[in-house]
Amino acid sequence: MPDQRHFITRNSKIINSEHGKKAVMGLNLKDLVVREKTALESFANKVIAVDAYNAIYQFLASIRGPDGLQLSDSEGRTTSHLSGLLYRNANFLSLGIKPVYVFDGKPPSLKTAEIERRRQIKKDATVKYEKAIAEGNMEDARKYAQQTTSMKDGMVKESKRLLACFGIPYIDAPSEGEATAAHLTNTGQAYASASQDFDSILCGATNLVRNFTNSGRRKVPNRNTYVDIVPEIIQTQKTLGELGLTREKMVDVGILIGTDFNPNGFERIGPKTALRMIKQHSRLEDIPQIQEQLQKIDYEQIRRIFLEPEVAKVDEIVFGRIDYEGIIGYLVGERSFSEDRVRSTLNRLRKALEKKSQNLEQWF
Repeated sequence: MPDQRHFITRNSKIINSEHGKKAVMGLNLKDLVVREKTALESFANKVIAVDAYNAIYQFLASIRGPDGLQLSDSEGRTTSHLSGLLYRNANFLSLGIKPVYVFDGKPPSLKTAEIERRRQIKKDATVKYEKAIAEGNMEDARKYAQQTTSMKDGMVKESKRLLACFGIPYIDAPSEGEATAAHLTNTGQAYASASQDFDSILCGATNLVRNFTNSGRRKVPNRNTYVDIVPEIIQTQKTLGELGLTREKMVDVGILIGTDFNPNGFERIGPKTALRMIKQHSRLEDIPQIQEQLQKIDYEQIRRIFLEPEVAKVDEIVFGRIDYEGIIGYLVGERSFSEDRVRSTLNRLRKALEKKSQNLEQWF
C-alpha cells in the first residue's frame, strides 16, 4: 500500500501566488479593456470554456513549496497540476458551474519565436533559481522557480484522466485552445472563455473571464501582505463599444502592442499609443511611422490567426457523472495524495450537489 501522503519536496508548506499564469502572458490589453469584478457564484448553471493549458500552467506555477519546488508524489512525479484540478473543479461543481477544458493543438508556425523566447526565459530562471538556493535566498528561489514552469510529458494525459473522473468534458483543439474556447462562446455552447490571456478577445470570445481558476487570497511577493484575487468579466462588445473599435481594428491594436506571433510588438508603442494610432488611421497599412517595421512581420497572417482561427467543431458538450471512487483510486492509490484530504473534498462536493438537488425538487 502506498504512503498516503501528498508529497512536497523539502517542505510541507504550499505557496500560492497571484502570478500563477502562463509562463509569459501574451497580449497586454489590461489598460484598454472594460473589466468588471464579479464572483464565481455568478457563473452558476453556466458552461465556461477553460483554456486548459493556461489553467494548468497556473497550477504548476503557483502550487509549490516554500523553496519554489512543485508538489510531487512518492515516485517524484509532479502533482501540482492534479492538486489544482482537484480542488478547483470540486469548487466549480459545488457552485453549479459547468467547466469544459479546451487543450491546445499544434501552434501556428509564427509562434516559434515566442516559444523559443519562453524557453530561454525558463533556462535563465533555472540558473538564477539554483544560485538563490545556494545562497539560501528562499524568496528569490520561489520567484525564479515559478518562471521555470513548463508542461512535461504526461501532464496533459494525467489531467484528462482526472477530468474524466469528474465527468468534466474536454476538447482537443486543432491549434490554439483559446480560439476554440472563444468559438464555443460564439456558438452559444459556452457563456464565456476563461483564461488569463487577453488573446481570447481578439479570437472573438463573447465574454472573457480572468482569475477564474486562480481566485482567492494570495500573498504579495516580497511582502508580508495578502490580496484578494477575484474573477473579472470582460464583455467584448462592451469593450469595443467603449473604445470605438471593430474587432478587426482591435486585432491591429494587438499587433502593434505585440502578440504571441510578433512578441516584440512595435518599438515605443504601448496600448494607449496603439489605440490612438488605429483610431486615427483605421489600419496598420495606413500608419506612416510604422511602415518600415511593418514590412518585417507577416501581419496579414497574424490577422488571419485571430480573425479566421482554426477551431474544433463541437456538436454537443456532454457532462458525465462524477466517479468518486475513481478519483480516490487515482489520486490516493496511484499519486500519493492524502486520503483524508481527498475524501473530505469529495464529501463536501457530494453534499453540495445533494443540497442543490433537494432545493430543485422543492419547485416541483
